[in-house]
Amino acid sequence: MATKVITGKCRASFVHIFEPQSINGSDPKYSISLIIPKSDTATLGKIQAAIDEAIQNGIANKWAGKRPANLKLPLRDGDVDRPDDAAYADSYFINATSLEKPGIVDRKRIPITDPLVVYSGCYVRASINLYPFNANGNRGIAAGLANVQFWADGEPLNGRVRAEDEFDALDDEDDDDFLN
Repeated sequence: MATKVITGKCRASFVHIFEPQSINGSDPKYSISLIIPKSDTATLGKIQAAIDEAIQNGIANKWAGKRPANLKLPLRDGDVDRPDDAAYADSYFINATSLEKPGIVDRKRIPITDPLVVYSGCYVRASINLYPFNANGNRGIAAGLANVQFWADGEPLNGRVRAEDEFDALDDEDDDDFLN
């Protein structure tokens, strides 16, 4: 399928892949924002080609034979749309959603069930499908989320420090110091 893309290494943000979330009262969906460095021209090229193919599908099947003037596109420039957020600097981003829970695996393709493993700030790659939509007067291309593979840990985007990074290890002598 020409509209399916497996990304390269992306930074995960707004990670809701273990439990669906409702946004502004909408039906709950699984979702993730993928932050793609502008230097990853291979992934960006595959996404753009898939968007172009989805536009052609939309012209043929959703938009009465012509491209809408105000077409909403899913690939956004972080420098333009999120200029005050350092995580999006020199990057593009795409939001992918699904009504069904995506498959989530680690580097060795072993399923991940712990929601703390994949978090906003870690690095992943994802399988997404670009498709045309025509709903409530809005027309565009959306990204469907199929699967996510954890790639590497990264600095959490929520500013929270991991407990193992914040505390020193305690030993039995520390108990004695506390009691005295």
